Amino acid sequence: MLKALVYIPLSWLYRLGIFIRHMLYDHHLLLSFTAELPTICVGNLAVGGTGKTPMTAYLIQRLKEAGYHPAVLSRGYKRATHGFVLADPSSTAATIGDEAMLLHSAFPDVPVAVCESRVYGIKQLKRLIESLDVIVLDDAMQHRALRCGLTILLTPYDHLYIDDHLLPWGTLRDLPSRALKADIVVVTKCPDTILPIDMRVVDNRLHLPTYQRLYFAGTAYEPIEQKGTPLVLCGIAQPQYLMEHIRNSYPQAQLMAFRDHYRFKPRDIDAILERAKHFDFVLTTEKDLQRLRATDLEQRLQKEGKTLVALPIHMRFCAAKDAFDKQILSYVHENSRK
Repeated sequence: MLKALVYIPLSWLYRLGIFIRHMLYDHHLLLSFTAELPTICVGNLAVGGTGKTPMTAYLIQRLKEAGYHPAVLSRGYKRATHGFVLADPSSTAATIGDEAMLLHSAFPDVPVAVCESRVYGIKQLKRLIESLDVIVLDDAMQHRALRCGLTILLTPYDHLYIDDHLLPWGTLRDLPSRALKADIVVVTKCPDTILPIDMRVVDNRLHLPTYQRLYFAGTAYEPIEQKGTPLVLCGIAQPQYLMEHIRNSYPQAQLMAFRDHYRFKPRDIDAILERAKHFDFVLTTEKDLQRLRATDLEQRLQKEGKTLVALPIHMRFCAAKDAFDKQILSYVHENSRK
């Protein structure tokens, strides 16, 4: 109750600040830039994990299969560099951020860049990549200086944006009304057991306007071949989804959690190794692996006869996958410079 008395007034002050900022853009007192090629924004309204990176990876794969030459542009959250950086073989999570590094590792032939200014980042990509014909922007929904051609809003099944509040009372970093600016809404992290009636309930609750399309997606995990009991190591938002899946195969698995995008320090590695003595191997996420590669954890585990295993994940549509793909590819085709 005491927290609510403090957080609610702060939340209203935050709301006022965001409202004024949007008003300045809506009345053209602050200007927005429109790129001269298709741009797809993957975003959300809340802080924390909603599945933006798996969705970005999904889009890149579909665009490549359709014959396009996409690029990825991200902010590069928690990186140690500044300005525009184009990923290359020497890139690490420290230079471009863990999410961008994960995408660069998964798609080494796709240009992946980071830049605080998405406008400047797009201009640089267009200048450097002659074959570029579509840009996927990871987490750019709040970047009003850029007017994206197609916006995909993600919201988790068990914590829809309509049930949330603005920071610091809740986890929303933008006004719920900004959801109306999206072209597509994807309800993510849906359970494997979701039924059509469950989707209809969410559809009725969101009550989207007719110009928006609603899709449902979950997280698909690759099989784990490792035997034994794992220590699950992760620095991601909402690790409960990960643990629910892992405990289906490893009921005795235990979690050692850190903050989202956490930079592991030497003392953390020592603590992980001490805890790992009681387990057969260490299991982590692909995103965490990008940051752990900057440490000596894997080498020290090997000396102890243990392995560090990353669990690959990808986006899994619960229904209407073909309709989603068609909508994305139709947008790119209709707005391509070609």
